[in-house]
Amino acid sequence: MTAEGLAGHRTATRTSAVNLPNTLTLGRVLLVPVFATVLVTGGQSTGSRLLAVGLFVAACLTDVVDGWLARRWDQVTTFGVMVDPVADKALVGTALVTLSLLGELPWWATLVVLGREAAITGLRMLVLRHGLLPATRGGKLKCLTQNLVVVLYVLPLPLAAQGIRAPVLLLAVASTVLTGVDYLARAVRLRRGSPAAS
Repeated sequence: MTAEGLAGHRTATRTSAVNLPNTLTLGRVLLVPVFATVLVTGGQSTGSRLLAVGLFVAACLTDVVDGWLARRWDQVTTFGVMVDPVADKALVGTALVTLSLLGELPWWATLVVLGREAAITGLRMLVLRHGLLPATRGGKLKCLTQNLVVVLYVLPLPLAAQGIRAPVLLLAVASTVLTGVDYLARAVRLRRGSPAAS
């Protein structure tokens, strides 16, 4: 169940981690190597590129569905809150690294995104005993723009349409950095206001 879909949840309900939302999250993890394999082995084939985009979009949709189901069925778990962001980062991170290895996406953008995501994952674990860090609208924009970057760079766009890629990439990197700073500030406030810090 998506952390982006858990805004407002300060704690996860005590429910079994074995449920449909968590199964969808794990399914998203399993799609990562399949997506990467199709992207690498398919080359510039239009069919392979469209298949890769389809797999990526399907994985992104599970992110939306698992969060909705978790809230609707009251199946929000600590496992889901922690694993879901990792699944998201694995999906997007693998896509960005693969595109950079193929020479289609600049490495500086990939490294900025990966560095930020690794730092926030560590930060979430560091402050877990003080509480959860729910996502903000900025975090949702960050995810949306990162996903859009992957789709635009994987799609076999005609040359005339490829100009849209760079502006969206810059927006994704900017939102990635700014939301990272916001998470850090909120983590500091959470720790200072937590009884566990005293």
